[in-house]
Amino acid sequence: MVIQLFPLWALLLSGVAFLQPSLFTGLSSQIVPLLTIIMLAMGLTLSPADFKQVLKNGKAVGVGVLLQFLVMPIAAFCVAFAFGFDTELTVGMLLVGSVAGGTSSNVMCYLAKGDTALSISMTAISTLLGVVLTPFLVSLMIGQSVDVPVASMLMSLFKIVLLPVAGGVLINTFFSKFVRKAEPIFPYISMFAIVLIIAIVVALSASKIVQVGMIVAAAVILHNAIGLILGYWVTYLLGFDARICRTIAFEVGLQNSGLAAALAVKFFTPMAALPGTIFSVWHNISGSLLASYWSRRPVVDNHHTETSK
Repeated sequence: MVIQLFPLWALLLSGVAFLQPSLFTGLSSQIVPLLTIIMLAMGLTLSPADFKQVLKNGKAVGVGVLLQFLVMPIAAFCVAFAFGFDTELTVGMLLVGSVAGGTSSNVMCYLAKGDTALSISMTAISTLLGVVLTPFLVSLMIGQSVDVPVASMLMSLFKIVLLPVAGGVLINTFFSKFVRKAEPIFPYISMFAIVLIIAIVVALSASKIVQVGMIVAAAVILHNAIGLILGYWVTYLLGFDARICRTIAFEVGLQNSGLAAALAVKFFTPMAALPGTIFSVWHNISGSLLASYWSRRPVVDNHHTETSK
C-alpha cells in the first residue's frame, strides 16, 4: 500500500519542498549518492538469469530498446520545440528522453499482466546501454548550442549506474539467500530515495516553478503519452502479442527520470532538472492508471484472438 501511494508521497514532499525550500537545498550534494542507492537496489533484484532472457526474447528486447532510444529522445526534442522551451528546459526534456527505462516499469508491467521477465531484461539492457547512449544522444541533439560534457557524463553514468547495478547483481549471485531475506525492503529504499531526490530538485528550482511549472507539466504529460502509445502500437503493428505490447509500452513510456534530474543538476542547472522532476511524479500516476486498466482486462493475443498463457 505504501509503495502504491508513491505519487502521493512525491507530491506531498514536493509541496513541502516548494513551500520551504531551505529544508532541502542543503541536500543537493546527496542527489548522486541517493541515485547510486537506487541503482544498487535495482541490481540486487537482478541475476545473470534475467540477462539470459535477452536471448529468449531477442526480437522483443531489440525492438523495445530501439524504440526506447528513438521514440523518447525524438519526442522530447519535438515537444520542447513545439512548446518553445529555452535551452535549459530543452536540455532537461532531452535528458528525460535519452535515459533508460525506469524501474517502476517492472512493477507496472507485473500489475498489467505483461511479461515481467522481459520487462526486467529490457530495463537492465537499456540501463547498461544508456551509460553510453544518454550523453551521446543529448550531445547529438543539442550539443551545437550548449556545451554537453559528454566525457564527464559518461564517467558519471559509469559510476552512478553501471558499477552499482553490476555490484548488486554480483551480491545477488553470491549471497542470494541474504538478499532474498532483505528483498522486501528494496522497494521502500528506492521509493524513499527517489522521493527525496524529487523534493531536493523542487527546492532548488522553486522560484522558477511558479513561472513555468504548468507548461513543463503539460509537455511532460504529452511526452509520456507519446512513449506509452507508440510503445504499444508499434509493437502491435509488428505482430507481437498483447503481453509483450503492454510490456514494451511501459518500458518506452516510463523513464529513469530520477537519473535525468540528477544529471541535470550535476552538469547543467536546477531548472534543467524540472522536466525530470515532474516526469518522476507523473509517469508513476499514468503508469498506475494504465496498469490498473489493463489488470482488469484479459490478455488476449492480438493476432489470434485467444488468451495468452
